[in-house]
Amino acid sequence: MRIKTSLKSDFLAGLILVAPLLVTLVILQFVFSWVTGFLAPLIEGSRLATFTANNLLLAQLLALVLFVVGVTVVGAVAQWSVGKRVFGRTGRVVTFIPVFRTIYGSIRGMVSSVTTRSSDFESVVYVEWPQDGVYRLGLKTGDSPAGVEDVAGEEAYNVFVPGSPNPTQGSLILVPESQAHESELSVRAAIRLLMTTGMTEDEDESVIQLSEDELGDEDVSTP
Repeated sequence: MRIKTSLKSDFLAGLILVAPLLVTLVILQFVFSWVTGFLAPLIEGSRLATFTANNLLLAQLLALVLFVVGVTVVGAVAQWSVGKRVFGRTGRVVTFIPVFRTIYGSIRGMVSSVTTRSSDFESVVYVEWPQDGVYRLGLKTGDSPAGVEDVAGEEAYNVFVPGSPNPTQGSLILVPESQAHESELSVRAAIRLLMTTGMTEDEDESVIQLSEDELGDEDVSTP
């Protein structure tokens, strides 16, 4: 019986270590396949393979480097006054396309929240929604229209309630001030918490540790 318990404990301990690695490898393989498929038209159109002696891997790496450099250049230009005017006009053009406007705006807001310290969201709040006693993370975007204040009898906020693990999907709700409870979480931490389905909120957590309960009841001796 003790051997069975020991084997079970060893299997669970190994599973805790191996399963995340396997999932990570699968995700990396998926990302790699997507990136190579994305770069394929660029490689064929620019004939980069001819510069790498038809070495496809080197051509893919070169295309990736050129893509990163291109994105960096676009970002640098976008911060200049001329770039702000050009990309500002591009953004106004996007707002005329209904479906594209919704998808682009949501994804851009979420990406900005994750990659930068600042965002268009004012703060993180807890709201009881969709029913009393059940709290959801909400991102306050601003004050609600005056008509809502007249109905609620107090100031109200526009609150975007993101989904999990895909924060780009969610609902906009108008919440009275007394029912929007301020959180100490940053917008970036809240988005990360949603994307990990609540499994972690420590941004500095990078070490895999096994508790005594995960290892079993046996004593663990150090050499």
